[in-house]
Amino acid sequence: MRVGVILPFSDPRADNRLLADAMMKAAELALFDSGKSDILLMTADDAGSPGDAAAAAQKLLDQGAEIIIGPIFSGSVASVAPLARDRGVPVLAFSTDRSVAGNGVYLLSFQPQSEVQRVIAFAASKGHKKFAAMIPGTAYGDVVEKSFRDAVAAAGGTVGDVEHFSPTAGTVMDPAAAVAKSDSDAILIAQGGSLLRAIAPTLSYDGIDAAKVQFLGTGLWDDPANAKEALLAGGWFAAPQPSADAAFSDKYRNVFGVNPPQLAALAYDAVSLVAFLAPGKPYHRFTAATLTDPNGFAGVDGIFRFNADGSIERGLAILAVEPSGFTVADPAPTTFQPNGS
Repeated sequence: MRVGVILPFSDPRADNRLLADAMMKAAELALFDSGKSDILLMTADDAGSPGDAAAAAQKLLDQGAEIIIGPIFSGSVASVAPLARDRGVPVLAFSTDRSVAGNGVYLLSFQPQSEVQRVIAFAASKGHKKFAAMIPGTAYGDVVEKSFRDAVAAAGGTVGDVEHFSPTAGTVMDPAAAVAKSDSDAILIAQGGSLLRAIAPTLSYDGIDAAKVQFLGTGLWDDPANAKEALLAGGWFAAPQPSADAAFSDKYRNVFGVNPPQLAALAYDAVSLVAFLAPGKPYHRFTAATLTDPNGFAGVDGIFRFNADGSIERGLAILAVEPSGFTVADPAPTTFQPNGS
């Protein structure tokens, strides 16, 4: 079975070249772990550009690829998609941009929509009803805001206020003051890093009592430095179960001598999934029905499944920020079946 892999091996940016190398190593590790000797990984370089991605896809398709893994960037995925679709070949891409998903493209990535939906639903289950949000004025922020409004509506809550800020200017005083006046009982802060650790004290200065108002976050909160910010203590965010990727990280480190970047696990999962489905009929192994199996699949960071629109749903845990680190407030599910049935 021929499997195409498109990654930016010669991208002008060094960090992207390093990521491509790490993801390819993870893919090879997954193939070795699968024990499958009848799978051939064929690589092609998109150099981080849509034009090169299209040429890479054409090359792999001409070589008989049954499925394509990659690319990473949305522009490249958009270029690859119609070529693969014409041949009836599905694409497991790593972009987080849902606009390039669907019609044979499945996004095996970490998407903020899942994180927002999970944390809002959990907060609502704990009695929170009025939600506010502080959201960066970026493309990421646009995705988070739509997911936030949808998730609050689905949970039967109300939106008290949504305030935007510039993450580059770091101007959070006025948005924080406006959110503080909204009388909301939960506030989503869609920011990470040092700016997140500045927002919490600003909200406190404006009269928000973190003991009475629940702070919520996205996967950007998954940074050990945040545990040191006392005013974030007790905050909740959605992320993979802690140490879920420990076995993979240990194996990668033992083989290659370095720690894997987070996205390397996605390449491992992609090849593991391909190997799992390999026993099917050639050129009919990767049908839409097979890839969107509602039972989902097991991955490095927990269970996942593809939706009909090509987006991904992940089984995420709710983590609580504590001075000693992150604790599990609600474990990640181990099955997509309701009530574990």
